[in-house]
Amino acid sequence: MILCCGEALIDMIPAPTADGPDGFVPHPGGAVFNTAIALGRLGVRAGILTGLSTDMFGRQLAESLKASHVDTSLVIQSGRPTTLAFVRLVDGHATYCFFDENSAGRMLAPGDMPKLPREISALFFGGISLASEPCAGAYAALLEREAADRAVMIDPNVRPRFIKDFARYRTRLDRMVAQADIVKVSDEDLNWLLPDPLSLNEKVSILLERGPSVLILTRGGEGATGYLANGGEVRVAAVRAEISDTVGAGDTFNAGVLAKLSELGRLTKPELAALPPEVLQQAMEHGAKVAAITVSRAGANPPWAGEL
Repeated sequence: MILCCGEALIDMIPAPTADGPDGFVPHPGGAVFNTAIALGRLGVRAGILTGLSTDMFGRQLAESLKASHVDTSLVIQSGRPTTLAFVRLVDGHATYCFFDENSAGRMLAPGDMPKLPREISALFFGGISLASEPCAGAYAALLEREAADRAVMIDPNVRPRFIKDFARYRTRLDRMVAQADIVKVSDEDLNWLLPDPLSLNEKVSILLERGPSVLILTRGGEGATGYLANGGEVRVAAVRAEISDTVGAGDTFNAGVLAKLSELGRLTKPELAALPPEVLQQAMEHGAKVAAITVSRAGANPPWAGEL
């Protein structure tokens, strides 16, 4: 099973109303939630470790997870509110305004992290849960405890406005990257993490030197490039699609990559350390195909396996 560790929230997506001004429609979302949902729909055994509220939005999230066959046995419930992310769309590109104070997901502490069953073979971390404290420290502690025995993928999905202490965030993320097997970053993420005037390839080399076996660099419509610590490199073009919005595009790309690696029996530490370039390309092409369907729909609405 792949366990997705991090936030589940409600994306408030703008929609026209009968009176004219846009209103907001609640859609289940969050980077880690989206990846878990996409994995479940793709037929992969997936679970989620997150904090869920018992409020109406928390129940909506729980129902969505169940409908997409995501295991929720490690969900930590509380009476705290659900995180809300109000989305602004400009030409299909999404920006966010978060309401996250004292939320069920944010207030997780290291002591809340459960013992993981042996059936969990891989962990996925990402999103705002790596920036929001105290939960960021809780997920970092979980990774520290479990990384030696399970394959790990991280997508930091950096949102600078959400980070209160840049130095502490960078230190924590550097440590997590060093323990990961796969790191996925956008070109914007990479330039924020390494702001020095270096080329993208030089910055990729710096991140690979920190420990991961695989680094995937995405550049929106320009596609993605995969780099292997052993020197291999592959390129994958973006799949053309009629874009509704980009909400959840990177999250479902991650799920497609993980799903294909799992299907091919490559989602283990030893296999990832010796991953052939052609296998990485196959996984990234699958991720691009899954993401293309997601961006053709409003909100983060990943495809089912049959739709591929």
